[in-house]
Parts: sequence; structure tokens; C-alpha cells
Amino acid sequence: MSDADFEEIRKGRLVQLQQQQGGASSGGGEDDQKKRQEDEARASILSQILTPEAADRLGRIRLVKESRAADVENRLIMLARSGQLRSKVTEDQLKELLGAMAENEDKGGGRGGGRIVVNRRKGWDDDDDDLLDL
Repeated sequence: MSDADFEEIRKGRLVQLQQQQGGASSGGGEDDQKKRQEDEARASILSQILTPEAADRLGRIRLVKESRAADVENRLIMLARSGQLRSKVTEDQLKELLGAMAENEDKGGGRGGGRIVVNRRKGWDDDDDDLLDL
């Protein structure tokens, strides 16, 4: 085979790989586009229901703990959709909501958060202590 044949095979293989990657990424592109639209819708709703100060605070919370910010956003969006918010949420109201959510987690309503429970067996005999007597 000559160099021209190899070059022709390489070009054909390159076109084939590009078509495969194009087909695979188009399915992922739809998911990305859908996620982007959902994020834009959430941002739009939040900009309508939060004062700028409250939005700033929520942004700082997101920097520290993404899951907490997402929980607060979900709660706020749920309240807005159910019509329970009469006006824009201020920074003080956001603080109260955060406090209420923290209390709820402390009472065990959360995901288990930062609480660690250790159960120790009482009266359990450890045979390793016998090795120290040698």
C-alpha cells in the first residue's frame, strides 16, 4: 500500500469517528439544553421573589454549601407556586427560613446531617489484652 492509500484510509476513519461523536453528543446536548432551561427558569423565579440582598445571601450560601442553597431555593419556589408569598422575600425573612430549616434538621427531619451516634458493646471481652501479659 502506498502513502496515498494510507492517507485515504485515515481521512475515511476520521470522518467516521466525527460522525459517531456527533451522534453521541447530540443526545447529551439535548439533556444539557434541558438542564440549562430548567436552571434559567429557576433563576427567573428566584429573581422575581427575592430582594437583591436576599439573592446575595443565597449566593454566598451556595458557595459554602450547595445542597443547603438548593433546599432553600426549592422551598422558596414551592411557596411561590402555592401562592403563600405575598411580597418579595427579604434578607431577614431568608434568615428566618434558614433558621427554621436548621431547627428541622436538628430535630431529625434532615438527612442525618452532622450527628454521629456511637454504640459501644458493654461487657465485651477483648482477647488482644491477653497478648500484653506476655
